[in-house]
Amino acid sequence: MTAIYIPDEQQMLRAGQRLADSLSPWLGSCSEIEVAGDAPIGSEGGAIIFLHGQLGAGKTTLVRGLLRALGVEGAVRSPTYTLIEPYDIETDLGLKRVFHLDLYRLADPEELDYLGWQELLGEGGLLLIEWPERGAGLLPSPDLRIEIVMQSPGRALSLSGRGPWREVAAAAVRGLAATGS
Repeated sequence: MTAIYIPDEQQMLRAGQRLADSLSPWLGSCSEIEVAGDAPIGSEGGAIIFLHGQLGAGKTTLVRGLLRALGVEGAVRSPTYTLIEPYDIETDLGLKRVFHLDLYRLADPEELDYLGWQELLGEGGLLLIEWPERGAGLLPSPDLRIEIVMQSPGRALSLSGRGPWREVAAAAVRGLAATGS
């Protein structure tokens, strides 16, 4: 896993945009990726991305950049109080749903059941989950894991994936490294 240094908020937004470029297989805007018999990313079912990082690390800023690149024009707020913010994304395969979750305020992982997260995933949604450790024991392993570590004055961003998402992580890192983000 390679860490990319992100010096400021503008570069974190750009990192989210580069990540969106790498999600094109899930969104259906290019050919699907299939690796060693794993289901293609663009196939049925949803995907889970974990966003790890302490308070103020830039998780929501990264998501804001990603959603802007996917065409979301309205407000992109932290779901700290609402817990889930849904977004509709137009793709070559039709409408896709992206759900931004923030589990920071969960007192118990079992509260996830009340959020209906499994139904969101079952609908083919992309779940972007901040503070996934608050759902430990109930959430499955993520398809993509993003770690943001504060390195004053900026941040270090690392990505890792499982199955076909390994290539998504690698493509995102290549895109970030190429642009100097």
